[in-house]
Amino acid sequence: MHGRLPARYDIPGDGPGDRPGDAPGSEPPVAGAATIRQVPVLASVSARVQPLAVSARIIMLALVAALTLIATGEVAQLGWIALLAVAALPAFFTPDHRLFAPLGRFAEVTITGLAAGSIAAAAEAHGTLDAGFGAEVVLPYLTVPLLTAALRRRPTEGAALLGVAAVSLVVGGTLIGDVSPITQPGFLAAGGQWLVLGAIITFAADTMRQFMQPTEPTPQPYAEATRLLTQLRSVARSLPGATLDPGGISEHLLEELRLITPSDRSAVLSASGGGRLVVLAQTGAERVDWETTLDADSAIADAWASQQPMTANRSQARTGSRGDTSSLVVPLVAGVRTIGLVILETDVANAYPSSVVNEVTWVTDPAALRLEAALLFDDVRSLATNEERQRLAREIHDGVAQELVMVGYGIDNAQATLPEGAEETAEELRALRSEVTRVITELRLSLFELRSEVDRNGGLAAAIAEYARTLGTSAGLRVHFTFDESTARLPAATEAELLRIAQEAITNARKHAGASNLWVTCTVDPPYAEIEVSDDGRGFADDRPDGRYGLTIMAERAERIRGRLKISPRHPSGTTVAVVLGSPARRDSVRDSVSAPEGE
Repeated sequence: MHGRLPARYDIPGDGPGDRPGDAPGSEPPVAGAATIRQVPVLASVSARVQPLAVSARIIMLALVAALTLIATGEVAQLGWIALLAVAALPAFFTPDHRLFAPLGRFAEVTITGLAAGSIAAAAEAHGTLDAGFGAEVVLPYLTVPLLTAALRRRPTEGAALLGVAAVSLVVGGTLIGDVSPITQPGFLAAGGQWLVLGAIITFAADTMRQFMQPTEPTPQPYAEATRLLTQLRSVARSLPGATLDPGGISEHLLEELRLITPSDRSAVLSASGGGRLVVLAQTGAERVDWETTLDADSAIADAWASQQPMTANRSQARTGSRGDTSSLVVPLVAGVRTIGLVILETDVANAYPSSVVNEVTWVTDPAALRLEAALLFDDVRSLATNEERQRLAREIHDGVAQELVMVGYGIDNAQATLPEGAEETAEELRALRSEVTRVITELRLSLFELRSEVDRNGGLAAAIAEYARTLGTSAGLRVHFTFDESTARLPAATEAELLRIAQEAITNARKHAGASNLWVTCTVDPPYAEIEVSDDGRGFADDRPDGRYGLTIMAERAERIRGRLKISPRHPSGTTVAVVLGSPARRDSVRDSVSAPEGE
């Protein structure tokens, strides 16, 4: 069970530059063993006054009051103007209130309709205006509440206001005054005139506003993309190193939070495909299997949806710890979008009062923008990389691959037309045809590698296994798999880099090692991961990462995701290539081991 925290924590008496957590008056932790804890909102509500709206209403009230006094000559009729002023108070002081502001507008139109009948009767009795035309004195005030509703884009409320105004006019013209103004043509004409004008204001204001706005130019997608990418390049070059790395930013954020409040476990999670979360960084003595689904009944899901800090008296891990536990989940919100979560947990009850939450949000608010920039940069880079790989695959398939196939057909035709006795030439053509076939096979495997991606639902281990089986089958290798993959996922960009490293290691073993067996181990427990590829072939003459071009590429990819590439000889023969990301978890794991003869 969990309690919702307010989005803001404004303590009365704080200056605008004071840190929220330094404010006096914060509530102490709630005692007891309650499982739901809610930190109250400590916010001071100040009256917001809109000067233009206030001025317009004051001018209209003054005008209607003056006309009423002139038309009727009775000071008592100014009581209607006083009632209108009272009804206008919500528009003066709470113009955005969901209840008071609309009620004030309905009160204004009601009083205006009732006043029209009374003032029309008084004007006729005074001899100033007869036939009910005295209603013209007060009916112009109808435009004020109707125009307000129209400018706030509330056509339904405007229609309701018109209906209330019509009913009020009928009631005021029937029940108020010695002579019923409702029977007089001037009253009917005045009421109908201002109701029609009110309808025009209500339903034509939005159309007129759209018509008067200048037409926006049609966007040019490629021009806009060029402009944005140019800005991105300039900004990326001006930033210090590693500031566009989501993992590095997340680890730095957890280090900052550790100085504010101690925690036994903490993590930063971000969104991934399929409505799941991925772990960007994590601290603690043991690896925690956090709840990563957003449809579960947890503080994580509630904080993501509400964009407000949440506290709970239970762990947010799938296998929660026993005993007293306090957890705090703070959403990382950039603009209007939730881009991640910070989870803090400690084995102490009621460890996160409002003062601590204030301190944590003070740090996480600016970090959210940095993390969003890093995640967007990762997305752009991944999209560009994938598009380039697909483009290369298409060019190879439609270009050199087709030409080699035609060369093969030409060799076959030459063999078929050889004269008898040309055994030496036939042997050379057979060797050439065999080499062309080998190159075409290599090209097909290269195309498969270029087009291989980590499936959103399958995971990293499945993608590596598919690639290893395909290459094992083509090379006659016996492939042995060992998988230990958590239900949690790594960031998509990290999974892609690990897949490329595994592909390069498997390709090197197939091409150069002369091996009979291939061992592929994949361990994923975010943010930790380890991919290991071993063979029983000849091994490397030089096991340094820069000794071969392929090894250099693997080392660069590992460095890009802040991983470590390790190359070592395998006894009694062969080579082991491993890439390690993060630190291993200290927990028992269940491994799935599979041996596939010749890649199957």
